[in-house]
Amino acid sequence: MSIWKLRIAMLVTLTFIIGLSTLALTFILNFLGISNIIVLLSTVIAFNVLQWLIAPYLIDLFYNVKEIDQNSMPEIHDILRKLSQKAGIKTPKLMLANIPIPNAFAYGSPLTGNRVAITRGLLNVLNKNEIEAVIGHELGHLKHKDVQIMMLASVLPSLFYILGRSLIFSSYFGGRDEEDRGSASILIIGFLSMIIYFILSLFVLHLSRIREYYADNFSVNLSSTRKDGARNLMSALAKIVRYTGILKNKGATIKTLGFKELFIADPDITEKEIREASKFIGEDRFINEILNKRITFADKIMEIFSTHPNIVNRFKALYSYITESSS
Repeated sequence: MSIWKLRIAMLVTLTFIIGLSTLALTFILNFLGISNIIVLLSTVIAFNVLQWLIAPYLIDLFYNVKEIDQNSMPEIHDILRKLSQKAGIKTPKLMLANIPIPNAFAYGSPLTGNRVAITRGLLNVLNKNEIEAVIGHELGHLKHKDVQIMMLASVLPSLFYILGRSLIFSSYFGGRDEEDRGSASILIIGFLSMIIYFILSLFVLHLSRIREYYADNFSVNLSSTRKDGARNLMSALAKIVRYTGILKNKGATIKTLGFKELFIADPDITEKEIREASKFIGEDRFINEILNKRITFADKIMEIFSTHPNIVNRFKALYSYITESSS
């Protein structure tokens, strides 16, 4: 997938989110005769900023994350340091999440600094080249300021959600007499705000999926050759999906607790994906099966509500880097 297509898609999505929010908010405020929304907007922004600042501490707690000592995993530290230098960013802290499912994520805030976490399961199933590809992907998120961008993009849907709930609540319980309680216009605007919240949330999810493609592209470019980078990342993702499915098929669970957008691959894979991943076939054959899989209408609908791209689309995007290198 072309880097320029990704950039244009991100710009168009952000423009739509901001444009729709501005237009809808102007209409709602004018309709209600409200001229001052500073308090509400400030509250929503403050809540999101606070969430961003303390999120690393919550993530560490939920996923049992600890910093990896330099001496315990020197090879992984070396990979992170070299890739960070190549990416032109300060080397983040290397963390280990003590969970069995193979995955990785990047996170951080001004209070904690940037961090890249790999899970215990990831170390058990990926080889050195695949780990390097995964770390490259996570550094892409840090390089592109994805945590901050997604936080800002999430502010606007949150604003309409709070506004909608407040208006619906006030229309029912705003007063004792029927005229106060039954304000149809306030109720309609409340439901309209919730609809706008839903639409904006879908576009925020779309933005999240684009950022995953963007981080994949970054990882591919960090490799010695784009072909090798794409092949290693595809192999890593195949193993992550397969072993997550196998572990879940055996009863393993992981509580994502609202943080699943951080992971390199969605840990909440479907029952169908679990069955497919649990097949005892080689990695290359598993990758070929995914590449040749037809995306159904149901798959397309499910992707709309997902933080991550459909695995088939993601593999095809990565495979395009291999074919372009061969041509």
